[in-house]
Amino acid sequence: MISRRVSSGIARLPFPISGSVSLASAGQFDQNQNVVVDTFNERLAARIAAAIGEPARARMLYCLMDSRARTSTELAIVAEVSLSTASAHLNRLKDQRLVRVRIQGRHRYYALDGLAVADALEKLSVLAGGSRDRFVPNTPSRLREARTCYDHIAGTLGVSLHDRLAAMGWLDTHLTGCDESYELTSSGAEALAALGVDVKAARSSRRKFAFACLDWSERRSHVGGALGAALLRLALDKKWVALDLDNRALRVSDRGRRELLSRFGLRT
Repeated sequence: MISRRVSSGIARLPFPISGSVSLASAGQFDQNQNVVVDTFNERLAARIAAAIGEPARARMLYCLMDSRARTSTELAIVAEVSLSTASAHLNRLKDQRLVRVRIQGRHRYYALDGLAVADALEKLSVLAGGSRDRFVPNTPSRLREARTCYDHIAGTLGVSLHDRLAAMGWLDTHLTGCDESYELTSSGAEALAALGVDVKAARSSRRKFAFACLDWSERRSHVGGALGAALLRLALDKKWVALDLDNRALRVSDRGRRELLSRFGLRT
């Protein structure tokens, strides 16, 4: 914080100046008052900039720019630091609301804390003129394309279906802490009921109605909960997909490809 005390019409600065500098006249300040240059927002901005500015933390943040979540172990490898150091870095980023954590089973997954963070990083990337490598999952292709996650659709198909439901305005998102839950809009409830989804039964279930379930291979969300289970039952009953007997992979039928395209605008 820089404090300037005005006395006898002269602003005395705590550092030497050279060259021609225009100073404010005494009439622009109250006599013997401190002019506070720093503000609350500027202090917050400085803290955020400092959090981003550490190279290991910057690598973590840019690794998360593809909207996929990662564990602290994965981010430690990306940042080339120890797991304990990565945890400290992630806590710093979380404190500054640059990342958020989602707990799923025994794992903690980290993702950027919203589009505003991604937008700021994108603008910094433009200034830096750098580029980023894309996330390439190493999941076996059959499981990555479509599979079950408990009793709902996962993999590329599940994530794409989630995104289409949101894009069509059928889902309302509610964020509580680190968890995202969903409710159907009136148009979404009507459309899914017309397809054969028992929305009323899903809502009356004792389990969560719908929530964002982080996808193992895609590292993005698919629809979990009672609604996710109802969507899988619909797809199985209508023979859009078939479940392999020896694993969790789902095979999309030719009929399923046509229906998913016509009903949801979803290409598989």
